[in-house]
Amino acid sequence: MQQGRPRGGPAVRCAAGKRQRSGTFHTRQERGVSPPQRRGRSGSQQAPSAATAAGGRSAPRRSGARRPGAGDRSEDRSSAQRRYDGPELPEDITGDELGPAVRRQLASLPERLGTRVARHLAAAGRLLDDDPETAYWHVQAARARASRLAVVREACGEAAYASGRFAEALAELRAARRMNGSPDYLPMMADCERAVGRPDRALALSRDDGVGRLDDAGRIEMTIVAAGARRDRQEIEAAVALLEAAPLHSASRAPWVARLRYAYADTLLEAGRTAEALEWFHRTVAVDSAAATDAVDRVAGLGGADEPARRTD
Repeated sequence: MQQGRPRGGPAVRCAAGKRQRSGTFHTRQERGVSPPQRRGRSGSQQAPSAATAAGGRSAPRRSGARRPGAGDRSEDRSSAQRRYDGPELPEDITGDELGPAVRRQLASLPERLGTRVARHLAAAGRLLDDDPETAYWHVQAARARASRLAVVREACGEAAYASGRFAEALAELRAARRMNGSPDYLPMMADCERAVGRPDRALALSRDDGVGRLDDAGRIEMTIVAAGARRDRQEIEAAVALLEAAPLHSASRAPWVARLRYAYADTLLEAGRTAEALEWFHRTVAVDSAAATDAVDRVAGLGGADEPARRTD
């Protein structure tokens, strides 16, 4: 997979092989839910009578006959019901898996409703990395019950993003931001703009006033996305310069350091600076104790696996 550009998934994921999350799905548990079974009947419209087909008046409608268009409406109702029901919820998921901030927002709902929404969100959080499609349908079930909560719209945005529905993710994250004013969604929103082929809008979001309120990880994510947008525009040297202005030599061992170094190495490679790219893939390996990137494979692919260890500063 080519890292740092939208290719089946945008740069926040590609830059380090993992998504940067804004907070709803903070737990990482093992998989445990099967893909949703789509249940329910689809309505079918009756064929017109011979008289109607010939241009005459139709016979009086018998009891139980569908009105014209009723099949479509039945189809819509069936689809809406499946969305509302969502995938089956595992018995071991209670909703308590969610963080305190999320549970506080859900406390505004009636107790039984809040518990159901919490369980769907927790199930989605469990599945987001391994089965994003089922995670998406879990958050859709939560949205059908509590669409006016920012935390639910945030979850919908993250799950849509993870499942490759980038235009939908962008709409949901915009809605969440309107509700709570948080800038945390900006990197993912910019990445969605890249994924739908609008790098100029991604760059515009990277200049949003809210970027200054992001934490270190959020600002680095936005830098990675902006560099990716430059690459989308074939402005490779501008992308290199943008990443070189970031703290590549940070002594921190926070996950964003590996993500940043990886993005820089990959951009150097695209710029034709192979030796430097290999150096920075090595530097990525040195700080990527969680193996969140595939930097080890990239080193091997560039023929550097047997070379002496590089500096890690």
